[in-house]
Amino acid sequence: MAENLAVPLLLPNPPPPRPLFPNHPQFHPTSPSPPPSPSMTPLVQDLLLDNHGSSSSQHQHNNAQYPDNRTTTRSRRRIGKSFDSNRGKPWSNHGLSVQGGKILKVLIDPSFDSKQLDETLRRFFASGGDSLSSDILGIIRGLGFNNKLDLALSVFEWVRKREDYVTLLTGSSTAVIINLLGKAGRVSSAASLLHNLQINGIEIDVYAYTSLITAYAHNGRYREAVKVFNKMEEEGCTPTLITYNVILNVYGKMGMPWSKIIALVEGMKLNGVAPDLYTYNTLISCCRRGSLYQEAVELFEEMKLHGFTPDKVTYNALLDVYGKSWRPKEAMEVLKEMESNGFPPGAVTYNSLISACVKGGLLQEATMLKNQMMEKGIKPDVFTYTTLLSGFERAGKDDFAIEVFEEMKAMGCKPNICTFNALIKMYGNRGKFDEMMKVFEEMKLYKCTPEIVTWNTLLAVFGQNGMDSEVSGVFKEIKRAGFVPERDTYNTLISAYSRCGAFDQAMAIYKRMLEAGVTPDLSSYNAVLAALARGGLWEQSEKIFAEMKGGRCKPNELSYSSLLHAYANGKETGKMKALAEEIYRGSVESHAVLLKTLVLVNSKSDLLMETERAFLELRKRGVSPSITTLNAMLSIYGRRQMVAKTNEILNFMYESGFTPSLTTYNSLMYMYSRSGSFQKSEEILREVVRKGIKPDIVSYNTVIYAYCRNGRMGDASRILSEMKDNGLVPDVVTYNTFVATYAADSMFTEAIDVVRYMIKQGCRPDQSTYNSIVDGYRKFDRQDDAKNFVKNLRDLDPHIPKDEEGRLMERIEMKWLLPVW
Repeated sequence: MAENLAVPLLLPNPPPPRPLFPNHPQFHPTSPSPPPSPSMTPLVQDLLLDNHGSSSSQHQHNNAQYPDNRTTTRSRRRIGKSFDSNRGKPWSNHGLSVQGGKILKVLIDPSFDSKQLDETLRRFFASGGDSLSSDILGIIRGLGFNNKLDLALSVFEWVRKREDYVTLLTGSSTAVIINLLGKAGRVSSAASLLHNLQINGIEIDVYAYTSLITAYAHNGRYREAVKVFNKMEEEGCTPTLITYNVILNVYGKMGMPWSKIIALVEGMKLNGVAPDLYTYNTLISCCRRGSLYQEAVELFEEMKLHGFTPDKVTYNALLDVYGKSWRPKEAMEVLKEMESNGFPPGAVTYNSLISACVKGGLLQEATMLKNQMMEKGIKPDVFTYTTLLSGFERAGKDDFAIEVFEEMKAMGCKPNICTFNALIKMYGNRGKFDEMMKVFEEMKLYKCTPEIVTWNTLLAVFGQNGMDSEVSGVFKEIKRAGFVPERDTYNTLISAYSRCGAFDQAMAIYKRMLEAGVTPDLSSYNAVLAALARGGLWEQSEKIFAEMKGGRCKPNELSYSSLLHAYANGKETGKMKALAEEIYRGSVESHAVLLKTLVLVNSKSDLLMETERAFLELRKRGVSPSITTLNAMLSIYGRRQMVAKTNEILNFMYESGFTPSLTTYNSLMYMYSRSGSFQKSEEILREVVRKGIKPDIVSYNTVIYAYCRNGRMGDASRILSEMKDNGLVPDVVTYNTFVATYAADSMFTEAIDVVRYMIKQGCRPDQSTYNSIVDGYRKFDRQDDAKNFVKNLRDLDPHIPKDEEGRLMERIEMKWLLPVW
């Protein structure tokens, strides 16, 4: 098993020691910029920088590296600010000859007919001149400025047909046309054009490659961007700083392992390319996916050491990392530093802070931040509301989540697909599939089309509910809709199948992911760990965990959480307690998630004192418990018939605005089913139905047990009929409850009839089924009948395992040696 799960090392070498960028002797942030490369005019420099800036919401800085001047010092310049004094003003014929300017004026005239292009350009070329090459570049760029992409492309293609096209079409012209196609979303055309030019003998330079990489990145086609970058390096074309910055941004968006990002940074250093502020901002953002807040802080300090002043983007990126790492207190410290350095928080800042608080379980603080935004005149946006909605959904406070959604609409903030995805998840996880489908209808009203995250949400919902056929159906729909499964889809599928108990399918998906060339990230490892944990495969979990710590990716709180679950499900209480002590001592960072997990695993293992200790630690640290945590407390108190304690937790839930889930009600049903007030279990079942929650098989089995235990077989049969009417198939637990009750009342004919019926329905009896009958005979001292039952068992159950009869005979002998109580 462990051998099959081991992931091939993505990078054989360990990450380099910090700092990422040691002091470069050639790098001085305040020194003047180098002269432009002879092969590239200021116009094209500016164009590339502008496109680089537009591909990200971040403000970027230009420290462009040139192949001829890799060791030249340069000043920081904000990407997006123009080398061209006319930026932001009406187009000026900057860089064009008088004749070139006239031709451009003709081409951009609204009355110009494209049929006249051939004649117009022939006249222009007939005039000759030494500036034809630069004029072509200026004309193409001018047409792009005036949103005449097709005409610009026609000019480019017209020149290509000339015999002297190699001297006329510079790398700059190619870069411009690739850039324009990329901005228009015509990336495939851009890639095809570059390929054809290369075949025709035109040398493709770094700026053309960078334009194509940027085009792919701008259109979300990250894998293709990486392929172009790799090809560029293979052909010996040295990347510029802009190229590295774009590809670093791509790595961050793809969730590349930190080791791969480090390897790219090493490549920068080897090529003599020093970082700029944008590089550091991007690297800090890359820390977000892996929750690498320590690495982000080290980068933050390093950039200041190298003379860069953090800007608003830097602070927002750091806030984002803290948010992802569930560290709201540190995020608030960043806010203070940010404000003290003259950067007033905006919507992006507040959204990062709200996200940090939500992930840390501080929902009240998150709501206060939203109110603070409004008091400062900053209008909450769709991200603000969706983050809050998702937080309340995860905490189990559905009513608050709906309130956020209604306020959002009342404030004129249009929900987006992420908002609807959160609502789908909320209703789906509660088993409210009718409400979930209504969300799909509302999506249509807002013209939101399901996207890959929507499908992933459905995969997670159906996986959570153990609906494996629906999981497979959704995956087919994803492919039918034309979506190429990405890492998140594979991760979700692994989790979904493992939740359905289909461990082999989960591992098959993981293998398929590797075969598809998708690099596993922290989420992938966590999905695999969670799958192993559900099976209690703690030894394999430890091996995967060791591989992660060995350099593949740093385990986070979810990784440790899965390890705790693996120990709990594998009955390794000692290992679980040892890891718990490490968490309490601080040897393992104690996040809210880990403390909540300790409540869950201790409750599952029926360790009352340990469960209460974890819960008290959670409250002591000011972390708001989630509905799952409270359900764990209800479960352990309910199993022990601690009614007063159970009511304490239940009252806390209601007072704090939590919406009870089906798990809540099932725990209450269980408690009452084992008490003198067993009828209350059905009363709670009726309340569940009234609230629009669909009871599951556990709900019905619990109520059936309550009636069987108290000899109310008619009521038990009534509940069984209701269960089947609602589309639920009785399982072995359902039937075993009836078998055990009949056998305990000496109604052996009825007990055997139930066994015969369950086999006919395709439900295999287990050891408990036959143990109940044998033990029933023992209760009434009917040893011969017990032995006859076992001897004739194969007539009742032809598929019974060969060793089962022997096991039951041994049980009979052992039972009759014991006194009857």
